[in-house]
Amino acid sequence: MRRCSASWLALFFGLAGCSLIPDYHRPELPVASHWSDGADAAPVGSQRLAADLGWRDFFTDPVAQELIALSLANNRDLRVAALNVAQAQAQYRADRAGLFPTIDANAGLTRSVIPGDVSGFGTTAPVSIRDYSLGLGVVSWELDLFGRIRSQARQAEETYLSDAETQLSTQISLVAEVSSAYLTWLADRDALAVSQDTVKAQADSLRLTQLKVAHGSATAQDVAQAETTLRSAEASAAQFTRQVAQDMDEVVFLVGTPLPEELQARMNAERGLDREPTFPDLAAGLPADLLERRPDIRAAEHTLMGANANIGAARAAFFPKISLTTNGGVASSGLSHLFGPGHGSWTFEPTVTVPIFDAGQNFANLDIAKIEARTEIADYEKTIQSAFHDVSDALAARSTYASQLAAERALVDADGRFYHLADMRFRAGVDTYLNVLIAQNSLFSAQLTLINLKLTTMQNAVTLYKALGGGWQEHSTQASVVGR
Repeated sequence: MRRCSASWLALFFGLAGCSLIPDYHRPELPVASHWSDGADAAPVGSQRLAADLGWRDFFTDPVAQELIALSLANNRDLRVAALNVAQAQAQYRADRAGLFPTIDANAGLTRSVIPGDVSGFGTTAPVSIRDYSLGLGVVSWELDLFGRIRSQARQAEETYLSDAETQLSTQISLVAEVSSAYLTWLADRDALAVSQDTVKAQADSLRLTQLKVAHGSATAQDVAQAETTLRSAEASAAQFTRQVAQDMDEVVFLVGTPLPEELQARMNAERGLDREPTFPDLAAGLPADLLERRPDIRAAEHTLMGANANIGAARAAFFPKISLTTNGGVASSGLSHLFGPGHGSWTFEPTVTVPIFDAGQNFANLDIAKIEARTEIADYEKTIQSAFHDVSDALAARSTYASQLAAERALVDADGRFYHLADMRFRAGVDTYLNVLIAQNSLFSAQLTLINLKLTTMQNAVTLYKALGGGWQEHSTQASVVGR
């Protein structure tokens, strides 16, 4: 008898640990094993891994640091991401609670009146009956023998972990967006300064041309040309004035709160892209490293593992469900005798539900779960491919910006000399104003192109930092991102 009982207990606990979740195998990397430009897999010299470099260590400009810190505290998208994490965590706790019995305390009073001729008590008068009860009960506790509830709890846990990684990904994107918006604001301020300097130069040229007309050394056509250049420069100055204001609106929107007056004063001080600190060099590593460094990839993998767990829940639906309902306490027809001897009561009600015919619903649900898992595999692979594309593009751009910047600076210097010589020749009466006009337009265009190129170079560094998984921590640490 004891052997039989022991066998049943062993069978029970063996089934209690049963899981029908398929074994998870990470999909193969759907991209090349190395970057197309042959970037090194390990840090070289002063290069560091982006995921190990805190955003304060990458964005060393104090103004940028303060803007990013304000955005992390006030941005509404980041708040929503944090609330989604809290909601997913609560849902996981709720699903996991189904593994344990729910014990309720209950107290009851039942009062009924029965006509005397049907009461069976031998009287014609109505009979009043009172029943009092007090006890504890377990209501419909399902024994999770085939892992259905555990599979659902596992899926909820993976959803929670995915949302947590999504929050980190949202933070990385926010840090990059705030920095990029701030750099754009600085670039447009530089462009506005160039436009205003051009307006001053053109206004001076127009006055000189008018004087030359008065002395007969210039023509009305020269005046018209000078005025055309001035009005064009004034239009550009107005355009960049508008863009600077809109850039500031974008910064405030991303930050999520009005900027402090002290910070605005520091931002409005004379600054420019040339005064921005350079960003640290970053090591690219290998494409496979992105699986652990990028929160969006980790989030997609957790979603995939959640879909895998859902298959286990769908499989468990084919097996019997065993539920227990119990109650124990005291009952009496009189309140004064409720706790007296001989008034104990208990009930034990096991229920077994065996699926026999459901018109194919369980098979359909299992098919749906398998299709959802395959869909999540495709989404996971696409996320990896997108990350590979982001890094590869940023690396390709990084390798060419230095030479392009050098060439553009040389062009600005050459255009500056051309304009200076053309202006001197015009003032000396040796040449017409047409060459001054050509030289001024060429210099103005080259200056704006150089500013835009500086901005693009800096934004590419920010993009590479984001693409490599940097920006979720405030300061660099020696701790690995793996297993967070």
